[in-house]
Amino acid sequence: MRGVVLHAPGDVRVENRPDPTIEKPTDAIVRLAATCVCGSDLWPYRGIEAVDGASPMGHEYVGVVEEVGSEVRDIQPGQFVVGSFFASDNSCEICRAGYQSRCVHAELMGTIGTQAQYARIPLADGTLVATPEAPSQDLLPSLLAASDVLGTGWFAAVAAEAGPGKTVAVVGDGAVSLLGVLAACQLGAERIVIFSRHADRQQLAKEFGATDVIVERGDEGVARLKELTSGLGAHSTIEAVGTQESMMQAIRATRPGGHVGYVGVSHDVQLPGDELFFSAVHLHGGPAPVRRFLPDLIARITSGAINPGKVFDLTLPLDEAAEGYRAMDDRRAIKTLLRP
Repeated sequence: MRGVVLHAPGDVRVENRPDPTIEKPTDAIVRLAATCVCGSDLWPYRGIEAVDGASPMGHEYVGVVEEVGSEVRDIQPGQFVVGSFFASDNSCEICRAGYQSRCVHAELMGTIGTQAQYARIPLADGTLVATPEAPSQDLLPSLLAASDVLGTGWFAAVAAEAGPGKTVAVVGDGAVSLLGVLAACQLGAERIVIFSRHADRQQLAKEFGATDVIVERGDEGVARLKELTSGLGAHSTIEAVGTQESMMQAIRATRPGGHVGYVGVSHDVQLPGDELFFSAVHLHGGPAPVRRFLPDLIARITSGAINPGKVFDLTLPLDEAAEGYRAMDDRRAIKTLLRP
């Protein structure tokens, strides 16, 4: 099969890789209908994360089940499925509490690589959710978004306790941030403020439900937000970047007693204890338990209630994946969808 491999920073190639096979009786093989490039894929692409030799890439996926292992009971060949970027058994005590990304048997799909024509999905019964019927082509982008960025943005909004009567601030304007806006709107937030300097992303944020845009960053952005909130700050803040600056901006933008939902993959973030102590904010986040939200998100998508697939503004064949990475790295694209 064809699959994307990162050899070194900036060096993405689409190569012939071995076809996946059933390795454990709980596995499934999925023929991918769509996959994509994630913002987190840009960390190793830019050399910010170490690249340890040739690495298969990708962790977002939707497709049709081709084969299942002997212990798979609920997922069947021929079903169209959506999966999370973490495989989980969905039955351990941690999963039952709603934190499938920290399942005691969790496996990160990025180590398998789903920017490919086929993928082996571990713990298939716990990881995959079948759609009610084979979806139309126009639903594929939105269902693919549910595999990571929509589920992650949704978790960020839930962790930040976005809801009716709340002012929600969103730090970042990538795909997760934009879908955090959509989630906050769906959860009933009264006011949604996004920090963004890019006109195309500001427009999409408004389509998803943002009421205000702040172009300033850091402490200047915090000051502007407080001007909009009678000096108090947001009730709920979504942090979807993962840098020191973005985390501190999120904490400082949140009023005492408020909540920060952080889902940006942390890179050398260190919190000053004294400032955190006196901020009196709640912090909740980490790798999103996308599996918790998939049934609800799939229902909202297939009913037409939401269209998160709008975050994909570039679609390419799998063999042109390198251009998809370049476009996102150059900020010419919000998110690249790849057609195997």
